[in-house]
Amino acid sequence: MKNSIAERVVDFLNGYPPFYMLSNKTLLEIATEVTIIYLEKGDTLFKKDDTCHNNFYIVRDGAINLYYTHDGVKNIMNIHDTGDVFGLRPLITKEPYKLTATANEESIVYAIPIAVFQSVTDYNTQIQKYLITAFASNAYDPYSAEIAGKIFVDYLPNKSQDMVNFQTANYTKSPIICTMESSLKEAAKKMSTHKIGCIVVVDNEKKPVGIITNSDIKNKIATGLFPIETPVTDIMSSPVITEKKGLTIADGQMQMIKHSIGHLCITKDGTVNSKLIGVLTHHDVLVTLGNSPTVILKEIKRAKRTKKLRAARLKGNSLLKSYIEQNIPISHIINVISQINDAVTVRVIELALKKMPTVPPVAFSWLALGSQGRKEQLLFTDQDHALVFEDVPKEHYEETQNYFLQLAKLVTKSLNKIGFEYCKADMMASNPEWCKSLTAWKTQFKNWILKPDEKAVLLSSIFFDYNCVYGNKQLVNDLTDTIFATLEETNLFYKFLGRDAIKSPSPLGFFKQFLVEQNGDQKELFNIKSRALMPLIDAARLLILSKQIKGVNNTSERFEKLAELEPQNKELHESCSYAFKALSKFKTKQGLLHGNSGKFIDLETLTKEEKLKLRRCFKPIQKIQETLKIRFDLKNFI
Repeated sequence: MKNSIAERVVDFLNGYPPFYMLSNKTLLEIATEVTIIYLEKGDTLFKKDDTCHNNFYIVRDGAINLYYTHDGVKNIMNIHDTGDVFGLRPLITKEPYKLTATANEESIVYAIPIAVFQSVTDYNTQIQKYLITAFASNAYDPYSAEIAGKIFVDYLPNKSQDMVNFQTANYTKSPIICTMESSLKEAAKKMSTHKIGCIVVVDNEKKPVGIITNSDIKNKIATGLFPIETPVTDIMSSPVITEKKGLTIADGQMQMIKHSIGHLCITKDGTVNSKLIGVLTHHDVLVTLGNSPTVILKEIKRAKRTKKLRAARLKGNSLLKSYIEQNIPISHIINVISQINDAVTVRVIELALKKMPTVPPVAFSWLALGSQGRKEQLLFTDQDHALVFEDVPKEHYEETQNYFLQLAKLVTKSLNKIGFEYCKADMMASNPEWCKSLTAWKTQFKNWILKPDEKAVLLSSIFFDYNCVYGNKQLVNDLTDTIFATLEETNLFYKFLGRDAIKSPSPLGFFKQFLVEQNGDQKELFNIKSRALMPLIDAARLLILSKQIKGVNNTSERFEKLAELEPQNKELHESCSYAFKALSKFKTKQGLLHGNSGKFIDLETLTKEEKLKLRRCFKPIQKIQETLKIRFDLKNFI
């Protein structure tokens, strides 16, 4: 007699990884042992420190919160919805649960006995790989990043180099140091005694101020440039490049390549202003082969032609696809692809400068705008950038501007060949409107802020999300200081930004139907960018500007920062951050699937579960827009 319940379980499991990798016969063996659990909102499935169950779980309907409590504050790590697997970590590590799982809403969960699952999948390496990576997708902050790193080491030896890239870097925890008063002879003796290749110079508070390597001794002492008794401060490399603990192998590799160094100083807060706690060396990093971030970045740095850069950037797309399929955390994916995009831009500018008849007449900075400026650019998009150059006398302005316009045209042409389309609105540094001196840019931003209108708000949504990719950072810092000083002079600009942020209502209409395009080539398609992502992007920008927070441009990071600043709204901001990541991942998947930007989605191609996931991501949009209406008094502002 057929088991109709088990068959329904099979039908469901067959639509999600890793179960779709199994035959129906195998799935039926698993399904007959599945326990169906019904949970009311707030019900607990397991608690932190509980002994692990003999099952792992997949959400059938509803949503499950995973969180931990610290100092009485509830910190949500993830919200799992239909098709998401969770509860794997304890089964792999044989440890108690590190998080508590509760129902975010009325939910149905399938409990799958690990013994039964393993008995039918033991020799399926694809399944084993998924079991390791699935729970790692929860690693949105350092709390779980360390756990994830240990799992990668212990359970995925030599099976997937991509996974190793996201292992937490194993740095030296007790670095050898010397004081600023030490002589090189004293430092060299320490290096010899401990058989190490570098020593970190620290101040009285153990903050790193410099580093000395074997190469320094060889090139500066052995050659006779300095005597052996010279102070370490005379030959040390300074300032040092720092990172905080918890960085991944991929992050470490990219920083070393970016700065052409072989050592990273690990400090308490990741800056030179805190105590040294470790050193990550090139020998600590597993050098990866094949299609990895490290290799791609090396290819980009060595490229001498646009054709080579295009090939390297296309490898980035392959890497993106691979990471999406492996369920790597979207925050890590964004970090990797953003660094690749920035590296491509830097190399294009370097090659363009070589084609110019002379060196730049003054210092300049190349600003990435929009999604690249926010470090959220995953798929190929059109170009959005600007250029700011150092002030010059009035009589030299036109000549100086023409030089940089010529440079910008070379850059935009190469970026177009690589795959980044020209901006249809011409928001590019090759446009004289967006290639200006520092003072001209300051005046431009002051006008936008103090005399806001429709055009000013539209342009602000692009230009307020800038990031210095190449050139003189001080120019950009000066511009940023002026912007924030001007923002203190008026509240009207916030109202205009707020009005823009709430102009797109909730993506759902009456009866929870998706709001689709009504005419044109995209009729009946859902615009995930304008209806779902942009409201979150606009809200995060407005709120972070109103808090006078500099240097936080990424949308999800902006919401995470807001959660720190506003504990009373922590849950809302964290849910917005999660929703943005989930929507970005969904858009990217659609773009990879259809070979486009993923902006417009044919809802008929989505499964019921995919539509449910999208709807859940829309919940925070309405809440954050209501918050903006109240905070900036927008109800009567037209």
